Amino acid sequence: MILTERGFRERVGGAFAFGASALLGYALLRAFETPLGAPLDAGGLLMPLFGGLFGAPVLLDAIGGGGIPPQDDSAVSGSRRSVGVAAFLGTGAGAIVGYVPGVSSAIAATAVLPAIPDDGDDDGARGFLIATSAVNTSNSIFALFALIALGSPRTGVLVALEQAEVPLNLPVLLCAVAIAAGIGFVLVVSIGDRYLDVVGRTDYTLLSVSVLVLLIGLSYAFAGPFGIGAFATATIVGLIPPNFGARRVHLMGVLIGPLIVG
Repeated sequence: MILTERGFRERVGGAFAFGASALLGYALLRAFETPLGAPLDAGGLLMPLFGGLFGAPVLLDAIGGGGIPPQDDSAVSGSRRSVGVAAFLGTGAGAIVGYVPGVSSAIAATAVLPAIPDDGDDDGARGFLIATSAVNTSNSIFALFALIALGSPRTGVLVALEQAEVPLNLPVLLCAVAIAAGIGFVLVVSIGDRYLDVVGRTDYTLLSVSVLVLLIGLSYAFAGPFGIGAFATATIVGLIPPNFGARRVHLMGVLIGPLIVG
């Protein structure tokens, strides 16, 4: 992932972000064994960690921002070949990620980015969105196969299913994925533009501050007072990539680092 960055400064920032998040993950997830005293029995440190790494920095940048930029119409502007190749590569990457621990869908999409055809007008942004969508859909399916075959959940949704003791009936679960994908497609096509219009008129400063307060409250609910400290620390680490112009995907070191150590 570091080698796919555009320049030296971005690679340094990516390496710094990976190292800092890996140390944070090891310190909190592996070394910290004291009871958290959280209000919720089903709590844990993953919520404040991911909320701080990936949520809070984006919200802080959005405070005072202009919100969603004007959108074009819903026509697909990419060529059939570029759309097909991006979808195919994303599907394959999502299938692989379904079996690999600690590797997120964002990492898979970034890994295939150099192979996605560039239509020449968007720096590969459209292809990345297509690949990400394909990765997420494919990963939802193949993670189920990995859970059945290996007995180990690879996504947060599957961890929740396992903790809820949902019967691992593969045909039923695959039907659920297909139904959810169909509903999601219909919703995007039918109300997507109207949703963007509503969100575009929202006061982004008020919205960002409100969501930040909500994240702090959830951090306390899931991990007690220590969760608020973990959230604040993770937020500082999460600000590293944008300040170097690097991708946020390097922050997945919070899980990959402890896995490497064992």
